[in-house]
Amino acid sequence: MPQDLITLAEFAKRRERILSALKGAVAVYFAGDGAASLHGIWQADPSFQYLTGIADEQGAAVLFDPGNDNPRHRCILFLRPINPELERWDGLREEIGAGLKQRTGFGTIMRTNHLPRMLTNAVRRRKRFALLHPFAVYDAPVSPDLAVYRKLAERIPGVALEDQTQLLAQMRSIKSAAELHLMRRAAAATAEGYQAAMAAIRPGANEADVQHALEMGFKRAGARGAAYNSIVGSGLNGTVLHYHANNATLEDGDLIVIDAGASFGPAGAAYACDVTRTFPVSGKFTREQRELYSIVLRAQEAAIRAAKPGAHLVNDIDAAARSIIDKAGYGDFYMHGIGHHLGLEVHDITPDGTLKPGMVLTIEPGIYLADRKTGIRIEDDVVITRSGNEIITRAIPKSIDAVERAMAAAR
Repeated sequence: MPQDLITLAEFAKRRERILSALKGAVAVYFAGDGAASLHGIWQADPSFQYLTGIADEQGAAVLFDPGNDNPRHRCILFLRPINPELERWDGLREEIGAGLKQRTGFGTIMRTNHLPRMLTNAVRRRKRFALLHPFAVYDAPVSPDLAVYRKLAERIPGVALEDQTQLLAQMRSIKSAAELHLMRRAAAATAEGYQAAMAAIRPGANEADVQHALEMGFKRAGARGAAYNSIVGSGLNGTVLHYHANNATLEDGDLIVIDAGASFGPAGAAYACDVTRTFPVSGKFTREQRELYSIVLRAQEAAIRAAKPGAHLVNDIDAAARSIIDKAGYGDFYMHGIGHHLGLEVHDITPDGTLKPGMVLTIEPGIYLADRKTGIRIEDDVVITRSGNEIITRAIPKSIDAVERAMAAAR
């Protein structure tokens, strides 16, 4: 069985794929900068983590120079200089040496004050610069490598600009065996969390009680914690798509929508699960709730059947679910898309084109009727295989009978 981590060899193989795909062009990828608030932990750009396994180095960068005559300089990790005064507050950092190189898998590590010279010289020699960071929308700051190119172009005439912004999206979207192992571990931890949540659901309990039980279940199963802010909304709150207050009392006869998932793996390579289930607070669905729930479940099952290699997330999978909800007369109350890619991020980077084996996506139709204080969403995580798909979150009860049995057993 694979270990619960991504090996240094796999990270190195990812960087080698970038070097090969660049075909001699120079590129740089930045971790990002800034500091975390007191309410959170700073995290490097997910694609930087994908390439390095490093999550906690503000200002770091990787330089790709596949045409360099020195093999040790074709891929260089740059880290900020050590600042002892700052690190008394934020944590000690390791000096560059054999130990750091062995721990990161980089043969060459330099400080970021050397990056301008190394990058400028590489671009001067190659006269080709490739963009790896995703493009920003027009009213946002330009992507960091495009900003660097603009400075280089002012100083080096004739530098060609190449668009390789889909490269990392394509790589990250198709999961390796080790990545899929971590995602299955995240799904297993999520299932334990949902089991704990069902035991906490009862009239008079608070949404926060359910959230606490859910997330403690994740951690007991070995997860790092929640992959995103858990949504635990009962009654009218279940019709709010991104409800986060999680502080209302559960009422008999209401439904409760839980959208939550565990994150599993070490810092720099922790993978997300993303699941939604809708439970009756009383433990039993009413007749009207059963009818609505059945529509959403049929829509989800149709979308899952459509999820296979060559399918399009919107044109095929969303359309399959939307057709059923539209025919039932609730099309205006299904106001979001069918799902998204999943991986290092909950809303993971998405490549252009159709689905391929190894991709992982969520499938999550819903109906939201505020006038009836009824929200229903059902979401699973699906791996695209060569012949169709595999639902990796099927252990969490979903059918009406399975939900009612599980809730009765949990109480």
